[in-house]
Amino acid sequence: MSKLINPGLLPTSRRGILRGSMLAGAAAWAGGAALAGPAQAKRGALPRVPSLQKSGEAVPEAASPAVDLSGYTRVRQELVAPPFAPEHEQVATGGPKIVEITLETEERLITIDEDTGAEIWALTYNGSVPGPLIIVHEGDMVELTIRNPASSMMEHNIDFHASTGALGGGALTHVFPGEEAVLRWKATKPGCFTYHCAPGGAMIPYHVCHGMNGAVMVLPREGLKDRDGNLLSYDKIFYIGEQDFYLPVDEDGTYKTYAAAGDDYADSIEAMRSLTPTHSVFNGAVGALTGENALRANVGETVLMVHNQANRDSRPHLIGGHGNYVWESSFSDPPLTGMETWFVRGGSAVAVMYTFEQPGVYAYVNHNLIEAAILGATAHVVVEGAWNNELMEQVVAPRAF
Repeated sequence: MSKLINPGLLPTSRRGILRGSMLAGAAAWAGGAALAGPAQAKRGALPRVPSLQKSGEAVPEAASPAVDLSGYTRVRQELVAPPFAPEHEQVATGGPKIVEITLETEERLITIDEDTGAEIWALTYNGSVPGPLIIVHEGDMVELTIRNPASSMMEHNIDFHASTGALGGGALTHVFPGEEAVLRWKATKPGCFTYHCAPGGAMIPYHVCHGMNGAVMVLPREGLKDRDGNLLSYDKIFYIGEQDFYLPVDEDGTYKTYAAAGDDYADSIEAMRSLTPTHSVFNGAVGALTGENALRANVGETVLMVHNQANRDSRPHLIGGHGNYVWESSFSDPPLTGMETWFVRGGSAVAVMYTFEQPGVYAYVNHNLIEAAILGATAHVVVEGAWNNELMEQVVAPRAF
């Protein structure tokens, strides 16, 4: 019996998945409005969702005046895989820039947990879960080229929570396999923000819960500051993406496997309805940031930890350390200080600054300890340096009494 993909009740296939995605988007955004016609011949009679703004109206491209970009300098930002951050200035020099970036969608089979063999056809930007960290300054323009290879099974797009209008750019970036689009938006709000794929309807959580999300950090032009206006700087960034996965299981409790991206659609939607993840992991897999992959720092180094969770609330904690400065909302607001645990609202990203004072292995966890210890939301930070007995000392080793 062939599996069905919803909406549309179409057999699971490349064509069916594309059409299902489009119909879902049409229902969610247009409320049954007419679908665009001219593109259907080009796209094999697959209906195309019209470009929509948040008002639900077609984007008035012809009525929009041209943007004067004469005061901007063009630069290219080379994105890197998590947990690392691209090269950037903490304090902006010169005037605003047009920061060119490229994100290419990739649908790839990844192993979430080697111990159980749990795997998923991840939907990714540039092949990683989470997608790469993007860093710009307030007032800069982000000019994105988004590409969807012809080998893909699905349509993709991108919604930037940091941007303004057109569903965060989601309405202007729908790309079918073999297509690319270019979107430019102005970074007007400083802070850390989620971005994610949002094709429409049930395809939105399906894509997000298959790993298709990441973060943008918009720094103030003058850099990060404390509540008194003093400049705060960091030596490195740890970029952590917390991902909830909902893997379908068979009647024996064994994780199901699928031949191609999208084949799990119906089963995944059913699993997601439980609102109970089978895995909650950092950077795509259990142990992705532990052991040989542990994050590394030295005593005296200041680290900015950027934590993204595109779907569920989280409450990170650095065991053995603290959040010296925590920006849960915006860089425009004064940071919280001396935090033991901080809050990441579902669909957002936060920044936390800490200077390591002791060597050893630190555990960075979701302090819902069920998720940390059982579902996988744990990372390790290995810190090198000299021990300070004034901060902590073992006076008597464990002994019988």
